[in-house]
Amino acid sequence: MRVFLILAALLSTGPAASSPILQVQSQPEQVAVLELFTSHGCSSCPPADKWLRRFVDHPGLWTEVIPMAFHVDYWDSLGWPDRFASRAFSDRQRDYRRRGRIGAVYTPGFVVGGREWRGWFRGKEPPLKTGQRVGTLSLSLDRERSALLSFAPASGLAGSTLTAHLAVLGFGISTPVGGGENAGRVLEEDFVVLGYGATADAQPSGEWRMDLPKTESRGSSRLAVVAWLSVDNDPAPVQAVAGWLP
Repeated sequence: MRVFLILAALLSTGPAASSPILQVQSQPEQVAVLELFTSHGCSSCPPADKWLRRFVDHPGLWTEVIPMAFHVDYWDSLGWPDRFASRAFSDRQRDYRRRGRIGAVYTPGFVVGGREWRGWFRGKEPPLKTGQRVGTLSLSLDRERSALLSFAPASGLAGSTLTAHLAVLGFGISTPVGGGENAGRVLEEDFVVLGYGATADAQPSGEWRMDLPKTESRGSSRLAVVAWLSVDNDPAPVQAVAGWLP
């Protein structure tokens, strides 16, 4: 009887232990990825960071628009190192420049759907509808923080060499700045990229198995995960999906 009870307990807890803690799927139409390249060492960046925060309440968050704030490191030598800055994020912006997708490397710099967008400087709203049917991207995350990405491409992307990306975003982050151009300010931020990883190992089935990037919360009140695909070495997102982490 005791053996039976132990076996029954194992059977009842086994599926729950392996069940996903997050499952999200994009629409077939391309989801707009809104990237902000920013820095704590840039005095003109806080207004852009504040503007980005309003997307937390956007009715189409994750389904229509996926904002991300990449903190670059090329201002770190000017009096105050940005605690979220990464060389990889600076290189991402430079890759956009090399591909001719942006005209220059600067902050604050916006990229929407893989293209430079300067409408923010003129008080405009970003273009969120491309009308392109690129395919459906799914993300499943298990309790061990292992992510499975699955892509059903539209005909135009079938056979393309795709790179899969994962990022962890932090929300409700407060940072006192003790030096540089923003000295004395307390910066409040959302959509901050805290961790990032990529892999080009695509399976014939169009699936990628990746570990969630190791991330410190850095005082975040909430975290989210973003997955996106790009073609070859082009940084522009082809399709993306995102959701709140439990």
